[in-house]
Amino acid sequence: MSEVQSEAAAKKRNPVRIALGGVILVGVAAVLYVIATASFKPSGPADLTEFKKGTLEKLDVPATPRAAPTTVFTSLDGKPATLADFKGRVVVMNLWATWCAPCKAEMPTLAKLQAAYATQPLTVLPISVDRDSDLNLINEEMAANPPLKTYRDPGYKLSFAMDPRAAGYPTTVIYDRQGRERARMAGPADWSGPEARGIVEKLLAEK
Repeated sequence: MSEVQSEAAAKKRNPVRIALGGVILVGVAAVLYVIATASFKPSGPADLTEFKKGTLEKLDVPATPRAAPTTVFTSLDGKPATLADFKGRVVVMNLWATWCAPCKAEMPTLAKLQAAYATQPLTVLPISVDRDSDLNLINEEMAANPPLKTYRDPGYKLSFAMDPRAAGYPTTVIYDRQGRERARMAGPADWSGPEARGIVEKLLAEK
């Protein structure tokens, strides 16, 4: 091949190489953009509706997280507390009473849930609405369901402060680590099952 022919062939190849190089650069830039966008995109609240099945079929998942009430309740020894005290943790608050058979039936599943996440920032928070005269019955129920520790709200203040109000007992409300209501269940459920654990896992994974 003559020198003139070689130069002509080289000129034909160069545009192809340049075009291929451009395509590769565009592809690399697109990949980097997707990675950067995913890295900096703020993550919104996880969708918990997928867990509305099994015993949690009637789970109420609000379209937007609800604010937690600021109502004061007490520990068994009378120390005041609010839901804000548990901020930074996923909270499964359970309103219950010793005279409520469904409440007592589901209590062991709440105990199993707490035990399963003993090393994680999860608090299962039973709050009894029993009268002072039933304190011995409260203690018996907790003794049968370790590691649960119950609190008290005998005046039903917390039940009425929630928006919407508690529809009855048991009522279980799940708060995320920012202290916002993310799901609610009116009636008993299996809180040791895969649906409940799925909710907990998703909320624990949120920042």
